[in-house]
Amino acid sequence: MAEPKSTEPQPPPPPTAQVHIVYTHQPPQGHEPESHHLRTLTSVLGSEDAAKGALLYTYKHATSGFSAKLTPDQAEQISKQPGVLNVEKSRSAELHSGPAQSHSM
Repeated sequence: MAEPKSTEPQPPPPPTAQVHIVYTHQPPQGHEPESHHLRTLTSVLGSEDAAKGALLYTYKHATSGFSAKLTPDQAEQISKQPGVLNVEKSRSAELHSGPAQSHSM
């Protein structure tokens, strides 16, 4: 015999972590960008292991920052950290340049 379904409201599922781009000031002189970014992530995620698991890429040439998997609450918290300039949810864009063209030289 099947058990009756509960009529109590169920809590919503926890938010899913999505990729965010975190733009930061340049790290202090003599500090490696990745270790600086890990410290910033650790301050929000609570442990270095969690930060290492969330960090996807460190940007250090054209800009300073990193990409990481963050929940909306974590993204909000990290946006308030010292040295963080901006946090954006990553998005994909499909480029379309029209029909393929060939050029001769």
